[in-house]
Amino acid sequence: MKLNYKRVIFVGFAFFLITAFWQAYDTIVPKILTDKFGLAQTWSGAIMALDNVFALVLLPIFGAISDKVNSRFGRRTPFIVIGTICAAVLLVSLSVADSAQLKKIEAVSGTEGEAYVASLDVLWEANPSVADFTADTIVQEKRPLQELISRADFVDIPMTVLDEKGEAVTNPDYSNIVVPARQAYAAGVTARDHSSLIVFMVLLFFALIAMGTFRSPAVALMPDVTIKPLRSKANAVINLMGTAGGILVLLLGIVFGTGKAKNALMNYTVFFSVVAGIMLVGLAVFLFKVREPRWAAEMEAESARLGLDREEGTEPSAPVRTLTRGERISLLLILASVVFWFMGYNAVTSKYSVYASTVLNVDYNTTLLIAQGAAIAAYLPVGLLSAKLGRKKMILGGVVILGASFFFASFLSADSPEAVKQILMPLLFATAGIGWATINVNSYPMVVELSRGGNVGKYTGFYYTASMAAQVITPILSGLFLDYVSWRTLFPYAAIFVALAFLTMLFVRHGDVKPDAMATVLDGVGGAD
Repeated sequence: MKLNYKRVIFVGFAFFLITAFWQAYDTIVPKILTDKFGLAQTWSGAIMALDNVFALVLLPIFGAISDKVNSRFGRRTPFIVIGTICAAVLLVSLSVADSAQLKKIEAVSGTEGEAYVASLDVLWEANPSVADFTADTIVQEKRPLQELISRADFVDIPMTVLDEKGEAVTNPDYSNIVVPARQAYAAGVTARDHSSLIVFMVLLFFALIAMGTFRSPAVALMPDVTIKPLRSKANAVINLMGTAGGILVLLLGIVFGTGKAKNALMNYTVFFSVVAGIMLVGLAVFLFKVREPRWAAEMEAESARLGLDREEGTEPSAPVRTLTRGERISLLLILASVVFWFMGYNAVTSKYSVYASTVLNVDYNTTLLIAQGAAIAAYLPVGLLSAKLGRKKMILGGVVILGASFFFASFLSADSPEAVKQILMPLLFATAGIGWATINVNSYPMVVELSRGGNVGKYTGFYYTASMAAQVITPILSGLFLDYVSWRTLFPYAAIFVALAFLTMLFVRHGDVKPDAMATVLDGVGGAD
């Protein structure tokens, strides 16, 4: 019994394009909301939680609907095709509203300039050391705001200064004065004219609906074509493909400079267009290579031959049984664990692009790229180890690694030496990537291991309902802490929730790889189609 890696890679192109979208969404949309529209972190977090609100409703529904579809293209493929095309078009459309807002805030003049000056005056009362930053000149010169905040000869608040060792460190005045003032100005523009924000939110609404219609079907396709004992290894490949999509978008971010503080007001039209193109190329490869009906039929025949969908002592024609009490408890504990580790992880991923540029003055693309690279390196080894050691043990280990990474990251701040931030933060994100990969490879297979027969889509919906519920709450809750307590709460917040996931996972008793099934697993690459 071998895993057909080639098939799983082609199936993984669906996850590749999904992750490409979410990587662009999670890193750019928060910056648009705060830098272009001037929203507070709490409101930005609430909007960032919308995709998860929709997912709570859409993922279980479309997972269950796809279970019942019987088209000549398969159960999942029609959803993937239609959803991807709609999402790609809408992603590009978001840049229309973004560009419209950018035009409104580029020129500082008239009442808009006065609003910006007023916001600076309020900030100066608490920070008199920056009195040389002459706000009246901004209105008189009528220079574009982006030019003003990036020209050291005009604005006497540079982004970095030298510490006593001669190392470049984040200038607190830039983070505490220029960035809030720029965002206050953007908020004033938005308050006078809501049209761009309304258009942006309408387009965002439809983009999130499009993504919600095919995410569960896309993820459910892997267990549809993979027998149960091999699903951890297959899920490792699927996650590797998804990570590759995220890495590609992060590389694009480095090329376009999306993570640089001086580019806070850049136009994202070309960037979004390239990401949409990547999604459509991934879809083309998927359609050209994946033969869903035939592969699913072959998986069912292999499962029947090995008796993997039958309980001991039952006949193949016996009705599908319900979960035992112990299995239900394990399912609930697994889903609770999913909630907790997503509460921690998503708090970081949804806020780090802003955190990195405003607090640490590091390029978030580089740091996240290192995390994704570490995850890619870990996926296949984790998949192989999981088949031998068991899913639960691997998840517990991954939770410890992830929690420790967030815990130690909490000690870094704007006052930390630049060399420490440039070395330690990427190192901690690399270990976080390994921990997250270890969790991801095994958590979804543990849920669908408890499914029976043709209800994989239903259990996929359970998994994503849990993860999305966490991602509805955590951007808002973490945003409240950031707005009203301190930015320093981000990583401790994440570490606490990851620790809670360890406690719930300890009591799980079902969903692991069965010893007799594990004994039949043969390592190695599967044959060609």
